[in-house]
Amino acid sequence: MRTRHKVAGGAAVSAAVISLAAAVIQPWEGRELRAYRDIVGVWTICDGDTANVRPGQVATEAECDTRLARQVQTHATGLQACLTRALPVKTEAAFVSWTYNVGVGAACKSTLVRKVNAGDLRGACNELLKWN
Repeated sequence: MRTRHKVAGGAAVSAAVISLAAAVIQPWEGRELRAYRDIVGVWTICDGDTANVRPGQVATEAECDTRLARQVQTHATGLQACLTRALPVKTEAAFVSWTYNVGVGAACKSTLVRKVNAGDLRGACNELLKWN
């Protein structure tokens, strides 16, 4: 497995991480081109995107692709801000997919991130099983 390396002044989110995470997220979220209220009443569109969604909004497939890429990038960057260790690309993509669902704030406060930062990658991966 390839490992992403931290760069001076911050972390770079690799295109591979973004692509892999989006490929995992999209089929599980399901794509809806018309805005709808999710199970807690939040307006949602495309692949579970809630950012700036309004009633009656309609998106194209291309717009949904763009929204997903932007949201994955945002979640990946947010997650990386609270990690102190580099991760293998596939592992990072899995953690970004999880962050997409729980949110950056919850992810950064999680046992999973604490375990990554403590060097317990196996323990961090096992934390994902609690979310199935």
